[in-house]
Amino acid sequence: MFPFLSRRRFLPLLFAAAAAAAALLPQRPVWRADQGDGTYRNPILFADYSDPDVIRVDHDYYLVSSSFQCAPGIPVLHSTDLVNWRIIGHVLPRLPDERYNLPRHGEGCWAPSLRYHAGQFWVYFGDPDLGIYLAKATDPRGPWAPPVLVAAARGWIDPCPLWDDDGSVYLVHAWAKSRAGFNGVLTIHRLSADGRRVLDQGTAVFSGGERQPVIEGPKLYKRNGYYYIFAPAGGVQTGWQTVLRSRQILGPYEDRIVLHQGETEINGPHQGAWVETPDHESWFLHFQDRGAYGRVTYLEPMIWRGDWPVIGNDRRGAGMGEPVLSWRKPHGAASVIEEPQTSDDFRSPQLGLQWQWEANPSARWWSLSARPGKLRLFAVPLPEQGANLWSAPNLLLQKFPAPAFTATTLIDSRHLHPGDTAGVLIMGAGYAYLALRQTGMRQSLIQAAAHNADRGGAEVIAASLPVEPGPLYLRVAVDAGAVCQFSFSRDGRRFQPAGEKFTARQELWMGAKSGLFTVAASAAHPGGYADFAWFRIE
Repeated sequence: MFPFLSRRRFLPLLFAAAAAAAALLPQRPVWRADQGDGTYRNPILFADYSDPDVIRVDHDYYLVSSSFQCAPGIPVLHSTDLVNWRIIGHVLPRLPDERYNLPRHGEGCWAPSLRYHAGQFWVYFGDPDLGIYLAKATDPRGPWAPPVLVAAARGWIDPCPLWDDDGSVYLVHAWAKSRAGFNGVLTIHRLSADGRRVLDQGTAVFSGGERQPVIEGPKLYKRNGYYYIFAPAGGVQTGWQTVLRSRQILGPYEDRIVLHQGETEINGPHQGAWVETPDHESWFLHFQDRGAYGRVTYLEPMIWRGDWPVIGNDRRGAGMGEPVLSWRKPHGAASVIEEPQTSDDFRSPQLGLQWQWEANPSARWWSLSARPGKLRLFAVPLPEQGANLWSAPNLLLQKFPAPAFTATTLIDSRHLHPGDTAGVLIMGAGYAYLALRQTGMRQSLIQAAAHNADRGGAEVIAASLPVEPGPLYLRVAVDAGAVCQFSFSRDGRRFQPAGEKFTARQELWMGAKSGLFTVAASAAHPGGYADFAWFRIE
């Protein structure tokens, strides 16, 4: 249960003063890949940027990754050295179908590819239930043109285009067994000159069979007269990186494993992208599945030997490398040491780019102008027949950014209506939260969890204590193994543990997330809300 919490009356002025004081506190990064001595450590992104694709345009690098049902969709990151990254936008303000107005866990945007061609940035991505889409922009920060459905199909995933020397345009993709009934096959299609239409039924250019099982995530390149398909095989947890090579776009292709776990602790290593620096150094980015932390991103050195790539540290000289834990940074790259955004003081007219909702957002869910400098989250009831927060679209969440961190917020809950609940949340296949709940004329501080939320499991309240409405600091500390401990404070300095520890679990295809929420028990008492002064990760 909770330790004793005294009842005190707090005024809005105290809330504002506490918010301003916290904003002045220095912050320490939770994960820094750049070691400041010309070297970096892996992973370069200790966050769930799964299925990364990377390109270079002049002296700038851009990365996109899967986002599944979350909105905005397909984050875009920027770097000048492949080590230090910053989020600069999203390809999709909303997912391109009304079905995503409610959470559809594990669906949505799978494995995008990013290319720069004819002065524009092109992103192809697969929706396993709807087909292959294309979105384009002249500036990767946006705006991006609304996505075009290139091919209506079920089970097509992981698309990647190639513009050939003769003007022909091709698209390679993999197959989702859950939709198509099979996988382990890579198919190439001809595209129209504008890249907006598939022109044929496609040619299966490679079948993994027993040698390269579950091959997927293809990235298509051309070098020295060879066509290359970089594609992981063997499965996310225990697989490896394969490269296919052919003199003809439609094959036949020969295959070679070029990166594997070897004697390292880096399982996978899985889907990624080859990129060259301005001075023609080759590097490879890929992900590793870390369970509740998601699919984190690694940077590997890469060389060419006999027109085959060798990725990572090839200790035995056999042409098959192992992932590195630390390496020198790419040569000649100007860099500013930075990390993807996490904390948010809510002083901008827009939410920070690190935030995503669980479905296409509604403007009725939040406001940054109703109380300038604060985030107001309005109480939204669960969808009909929603058993728990797994069905809630209005959860404001961001990726776990490190193996251990704390997330703290300052909440003003005086305007909740009966049945409303607002607080800080850890969300995955199961979830837990620390929140204020309005019951009649009183509020309670609640620590609750639903360990099997994805299977309709009910919430269980671990601790509850009546409190008087007013500013309250809520915190969750995430430790090694994704073990989470909630706590609270009235002064922001002395925090008291709240309820039971909770071990976060990954969601379908994604890592766990932390964030904020305000929900209503029903639509019977509309208009309730909570104000959050800031959200601080450290």
